This record gives sequence, C-alpha cells and structure tokens, in this order.
Amino acid sequence: MNTEKSPELRRAIGLPHATAMVVGTIIGASIFVQPSEITGQVPSIPGIFLVWFISGILTLFGALVCAELASIFTRSGGVYVFLSEAYTPSVGFLWGWAMFWSMHSGIIAAVAMIFARYTAYFFPMGNSGIKAVAVALIFVLSAVNYLGVKHGSILQTLFTLGKVIAVIAIIVFGFSLGSRIPEHFATGEIIHTEISINDFFLALVAGLFAFGGWHMVTYNAEETINPKKTIPLALILGIMIVTVCYIALNAVYMYILPLDTVASSTRIAADAADALVGSGGGAIMSGIVIFSTFGSVSGIILAGPRVYFSMARDGLLFKWVGEIHPKYRTPYKAIVIQAVWSSVLVITGTYRALFTRVVYTEWIFFGLMTIGLFILRRRSGVVRVFNVWGYPVVPVLFIISSFVIPVNQIISDPRESIFGLFLVAIGLPVYYFWTKEKRSRGS
Repeated sequence: MNTEKSPELRRAIGLPHATAMVVGTIIGASIFVQPSEITGQVPSIPGIFLVWFISGILTLFGALVCAELASIFTRSGGVYVFLSEAYTPSVGFLWGWAMFWSMHSGIIAAVAMIFARYTAYFFPMGNSGIKAVAVALIFVLSAVNYLGVKHGSILQTLFTLGKVIAVIAIIVFGFSLGSRIPEHFATGEIIHTEISINDFFLALVAGLFAFGGWHMVTYNAEETINPKKTIPLALILGIMIVTVCYIALNAVYMYILPLDTVASSTRIAADAADALVGSGGGAIMSGIVIFSTFGSVSGIILAGPRVYFSMARDGLLFKWVGEIHPKYRTPYKAIVIQAVWSSVLVITGTYRALFTRVVYTEWIFFGLMTIGLFILRRRSGVVRVFNVWGYPVVPVLFIISSFVIPVNQIISDPRESIFGLFLVAIGLPVYYFWTKEKRSRGS
C-alpha cells in the first residue's frame, strides 16, 4: 500500500508579500501613460480628483466584499471559489473559462507587450522583436513562479517596493522642481462646460479599470499564511496605498501641465518629466514603465494558475492541470499552459480583440460575487472571520458600480459587447458537456 502523501502547496505568502501583490498587480502602466481618458471626460480639476477618489472607494468596497468571502473560503481560486460556493460550479467555471481564454491571459499578453514596446525605446526593434521580448518576459517570470511561490512573491514584493519608491520620487521631484513653473493647476485652452452625469460615469468606468487586478490576491489563499486574516488586511492596505498613489500622481501631472495637455496626452508621465528636466524625461519615464510593467506581469502570472489548479481539483479541468510539483510545490503544469497560451496571444496579436471584447464582463461576475455574499450570509453553517464594513450599504453600492460598467459598454458598443458576452457564454455548453462526459465515465 502506497502511504506517500501527495505534495501540497507551500504557505509562504505573508502580509507584506500579499499587500505587495495587491499594489503591484494594480499599478501597471496605465497611471504613467494615459489618465487622459478621465480628464477628457471630466475637464475639471475638482472633478478629476473626485473621479479618482470615488474609484478608489468603490474598489475598496469590492475589496471588503472579497475580504469577507476570503475569510469564509480559504481554498485557492478566489472569485472562482466564491461563485461556485454561492451559486453552482457552472458559474465558477464560466469565470475560469473567461479568465484562461481571454481575461487573464489577455492581460498578461497586453502588459507584456507594453513592457516590450518601452524596452524598444532603449533598444530599437521591429514588431517581431517586440513580440519576442514579450514572450521571453512571460516565460522568464513563469519560470520564476514555477520554481516556487516564495521566489515569485519575493520578486513581486521587491518590484512593488521599487515601484512605490518611484511613485514617491515622481511626487517629490514633481512638486519640488515643478515649483519653478510659473502657473500651476492651469486649465489651458479648456473651456469650462457643464459636466453631464453620463460623462462622469464614463470617467468613473475608466477609473475603475485603472484599479483592475485588486482581487487576484485571493487566488493564492492556500499559499498564504493565516489567509483568513492576511488576505482581508492586504486587500484593505493595498487599495488604500494605490488610491493615495493615483490621486498624488494626478496632482503632480496637473501641477506641472495645463489641463488641456493632460487631456490630450497619451504618455502623460513622460510629458510631465519632459516639462521638468527636458527631453531626457521620456527616457526616465520609459524606464519606470518598464520596471512597473515587469512587476505587474509577475503578479498576474503568479495568481492565475491557482484558479486553473483549483478547477482541476474540482474535476472541471483535466486532472493533470491540478498536479503539484513534488519539489517546488507549485501548480507547475497550470503555470506552463498559462505561459503557452499567453504567448500564443502575443504572437498572433489576438489578445487585443479578445481582451477588449471580454474584459468588461469580469464586472458582471463581480456583481454576481457580491450578490452571492447576501446569499451566503443567509446560509446556515457559514463561518466568517471578517465582516464587510457598512453592510448592507457597501456591498449594494459595489453591486451597482459592477453592473454600471457592462451596461455602459453594451450601450456604447452593442455589437462588440454581444460578441464578448457570446465568447463567455460558450463556456456553458462546454461545462455541461464536460460534466456529462465525467458522469458517463463514472467519475
């Protein structure tokens, strides 16, 4: 009789690493590149600050919901587990389906491409070279995470620390060197017009997208030390840090540049740096974007395979996807398939269409996840360590914000939106076919 125990995931993620994952996954390239979308929709300095503040508060509301659910369910998988437990495994399967084929793999491909394009600022290369660098980044960081969650979380923590230091440096030098500029918080040629509710909501949607990735820390619950307390605290601390960073960075941009320049810029941080130190500012900011995207991809790669691992363990994917490496104690096969598919999306360029068509649908799942919190609170035998602050108002407000994004997307672009919903919905017949086959085999 074989009494050898199967390998288990190693608990190596403490509070600093978990908080770094929240911060590092959220802060990618967007805050350094293009806050112009919000400024274009709300061309008012108080309005811009209000959008970023409300975006941070609503994200915190979502984090509080996740925190309570994470204190109930400590299995790896995060949103997948929450949806499966609150509803049925089919709902959780749809989340994992959309994650692998588009949402999660697509964001890995997209951010890796941003890293490669900014690398080309220093080492000029063609489109094929840029794709090669993006694929190399994906495989290097996947290899780090393959060798152990501790390696991946330490790398993530170091790069997040560096990223936060860079943000603080931008803020300090921005206000100190920017004091030489004769006019601050200027509107430029922007004519003050009344901002409609629709404009404000469009800006809010953009702000919420800039906070994307906050939930990924819940994917690694079984590798987190004391997850019932660590994950809720990491979510709260992480969102607060990011909100302060985002508001402060926007304050620097508007302190240095006129509002019309902020609204039209596609490389806002580089333009701000150019205004302070001349043409070398672009190189400085390109280096910061490279550093930031490297850390962001690292965190996203670390998180995703834990969902596929959990799905395989529940019998919703091939059993081998859920295998744990006997030495490194990582879901190594799930890490490999994620790296391969993300690289395919980079090479073919299909991540653009898939990601833009499907990414908004994750907010439908966030809304369902939060409704699920109300369902679970009425279920007997559910024990939680953390309670959402301000229940039920806070989760209700997050539900509303979660459904505003997809509704806005459907109204703005019904054709692409319906196609995106269709891509996600394809997962349902796949789920029923898979489970039917398993039943027929007696599994």
